[in-house]
Amino acid sequence: MGIRIWHQSFASFARLPAYETALREHISKVIRPDTEVVMHGMHPDTYKTDYPGDEISYGYMQFLHAHQFARAAMAAEEQGYDAYALTTLPEPGLRQIRSLVSIPVVAYGESAMLTACQLGLKFGVLLFVDGMIPQIEANVREHGLESRCAGVQHVGFRFEDVLASFDQPSQIVDRFNIAARALIARGADVIIPGEAPLNVLMQRAGVSRVDDVPILDGVATTMMAAEQMVDLKRRLGIWRSTRGYYQAPPSRGRLAELAQLYGLEKFPPHDDDGKGHP
Repeated sequence: MGIRIWHQSFASFARLPAYETALREHISKVIRPDTEVVMHGMHPDTYKTDYPGDEISYGYMQFLHAHQFARAAMAAEEQGYDAYALTTLPEPGLRQIRSLVSIPVVAYGESAMLTACQLGLKFGVLLFVDGMIPQIEANVREHGLESRCAGVQHVGFRFEDVLASFDQPSQIVDRFNIAARALIARGADVIIPGEAPLNVLMQRAGVSRVDDVPILDGVATTMMAAEQMVDLKRRLGIWRSTRGYYQAPPSRGRLAELAQLYGLEKFPPHDDDGKGHP
């Protein structure tokens, strides 16, 4: 029996055709033959001014965007998906989202960090959004992995540089290697490329190690984590806790009332915004 995963990105795929294509191709290579991953982007009106903008450097903006991710998870369950993959490093609202659904919910940052702990003693994260460093550091603490993290630092270039390098990545790879070696000098023996676009670019360029340190494939580990969580539930009957403040599922009826109050009914976005079948 195959697995169907709802992939949720922070990107608006309609504006990023080259990245969408590269991401779809990469996911196709790392999932099982009987797994289907359906890619979803953000609502088309999410980025009305600058894209991608610097708003993800602000905590409140991330808090607002978390509503889209939460609504998408509920839609995934209602539409019969087997798992929901929050494939963005900051993973806004992850704990709260898990409380809303009974299907497995996995996230890029957590999946990559937990896998990194099996590959080395300490991991480091390289970001192309320097304003997001405090959030990733907070996520490390929330996941209980502070003692396993050597540091979170800016990679030395930005999102626009990554997007412009999919066809000719050599210069970006050189700059990535410099940043990776600086993080290795701080004690990292596993490197996590922050955010999926950088991850995909490094994989397309064949970068799996810098010197003797592995460069983790966060997209692959997220997809594989989703498959594993589905296996645990199907084969062994093991699924998430439903006890306590962060785990107990709230009433769907009350959620519907609040969604109307806060004007959230338009989420998730329509399928024409970057939905595809790898």
